[in-house]
Amino acid sequence: MPNPHPPKAAPGRCHPDAAPAVPAGPAGAVTRRTAAAWGAAALAAAWTGLRPARAQGHPDRPLRVILPLSAGSGADGAIRAISASLAKALGQPVVIENLPGAGGITGTAQIVRAPKDGSVIGVVSNNHVVNPSVYRNIPFDSLADITPITILGATPFVLVAHPAVPAANVRELIAYAKARPGVLNYGSSGNGTILHLGAAMFVDRAGLDIKHIPYKGMGPLMNDVIGGQVQLAVVAAAPAAPHIQSGALRALGVTTAARVPTLPGVPTIAEQGLPGFELDGWIAPVGPAGLPKAEIARLYGGFQAAMDMPAARDALVAQGYEIKLTPPGQAAAFFRSEAARMAQVVKNAHLTMD
Repeated sequence: MPNPHPPKAAPGRCHPDAAPAVPAGPAGAVTRRTAAAWGAAALAAAWTGLRPARAQGHPDRPLRVILPLSAGSGADGAIRAISASLAKALGQPVVIENLPGAGGITGTAQIVRAPKDGSVIGVVSNNHVVNPSVYRNIPFDSLADITPITILGATPFVLVAHPAVPAANVRELIAYAKARPGVLNYGSSGNGTILHLGAAMFVDRAGLDIKHIPYKGMGPLMNDVIGGQVQLAVVAAAPAAPHIQSGALRALGVTTAARVPTLPGVPTIAEQGLPGFELDGWIAPVGPAGLPKAEIARLYGGFQAAMDMPAARDALVAQGYEIKLTPPGQAAAFFRSEAARMAQVVKNAHLTMD
């Protein structure tokens, strides 16, 4: 799964005029880079100069940021870590409100009904584009009822195993699992979560028969993988790194297109026999549909200015995120491509929920 974002400029900066190169992929394949590049050249001029140093719109009232995620989640920690810098960049207070529930649907329903004046935005993650394929009834359209502002950052995942699993890498795991269909199991942070779909995508691509055991959150999952109650899992690389370094977990492969700095000795899944395999955990500020272009520009510029501040940039990196900052038009194209791609993963996993 190629990277959806434009080539990096200086850390924390992504000029809105930058159009990403589109690498060749398998014949007929629509990659994330391809999707991100759709319309980039045409849209670039429209987004030139979206870097106001200070807000012009609402300095007298706070910016309300809705997180359809629980307090203490990765995205929650990331947004709270940069909130002071964002407030400084926008020239107004930033108030963060957690509204978790139903895989993010509860909070997102409030985002789509927010005033269309830039006073309320939300920060969503992968589940936003997964949910339409997982849940039968959602009270909004995940694409038509939002205005993407940017893809702020992404964190890598890693396929890990309990040390008792006799496999040192992905190739050995595939060989072992194919010789013992139905014997191994993998855990996830819950049905329909991106960690579930990451593991399901691996199982499907590798053609394996491995049982799924859902947990209620990342903490219980990590405890049971370390304890050996489950044998495999796809987890966020940053919190897993200390357990990998201690030997409590074995890293078999990272899910990103390139190796990650926190686990430099761990090869990618793609380079171990599953070319094109790529997945990360992204976070994206969005507004309701119909957000005026001037407000999109103001908010996008605020996030860019915040990410130019070392305090925010370092805090986000410390949370395990790579800073992306795609322009609004490319963020919208990315949402569409990811929704289509995740729909296929969900279909292959035969996953639906009420």
